[in-house]
Amino acid sequence: MTKQGATRRTFLVRAAAGAGAVAGAGLVPDADAQDASKPGAPNAQAPTQPRPTGSQHGAFFNHDDAATIAAFTERLMPSAPGKPGAREAGVLNYLDLALAGAYADLQDFYRRGLAQLDAYCRATYHEPFARLDAARQDEVIASLENGRATGFTWPDAQELFNTLRTHTMEGMFADPIYGGNRDFAGWRLVGFPGAQAVFTSADMQRRQAFTRVPMVGLQVQAKGPS
Repeated sequence: MTKQGATRRTFLVRAAAGAGAVAGAGLVPDADAQDASKPGAPNAQAPTQPRPTGSQHGAFFNHDDAATIAAFTERLMPSAPGKPGAREAGVLNYLDLALAGAYADLQDFYRRGLAQLDAYCRATYHEPFARLDAARQDEVIASLENGRATGFTWPDAQELFNTLRTHTMEGMFADPIYGGNRDFAGWRLVGFPGAQAVFTSADMQRRQAFTRVPMVGLQVQAKGPS
């Protein structure tokens, strides 16, 4: 993991832990909270990229865009020994389902943003984002975060970065019923107990981290019928 990747991971984990129960229940798709007033653009088709692995998709993303999202979110929240990252937590699946549903008003934002990201990477490194090595992917993300990446109109570079960071946090730490936080990966990471039938008096008074696993009903619902 690069230093930038470790820093971003630390930021997201601390932000989620600091949010308490909001990390489990409040970070969920809400179309009314999004700005749908900006113009969109048709999706630009890029050459076929390697298919993302370890996550489901297909409700909204094509294979190329899914590969970009899988790679981008994994650099925002990279895995570490014993600690799951965005791929393992199913962030791609979360966002794919959200854009096909509650976040449908952001479809053009993502289509245009990912097309501009692809064009920037090709102009700068002669490869799309998904094919860059981790160090160069981190350079691209830093350029977006700092607003230095060129060729972006709407969304601008910082808008795209901020939205992807927010949605990565949602996919990591929202209730697994929304398609992310697979096997409670995000909740386990920050020590959030998730849904429980009851907290005893001893539970409420203990000073140690709460370790009982969340109720499995939500995870079963998130997986759906087999």
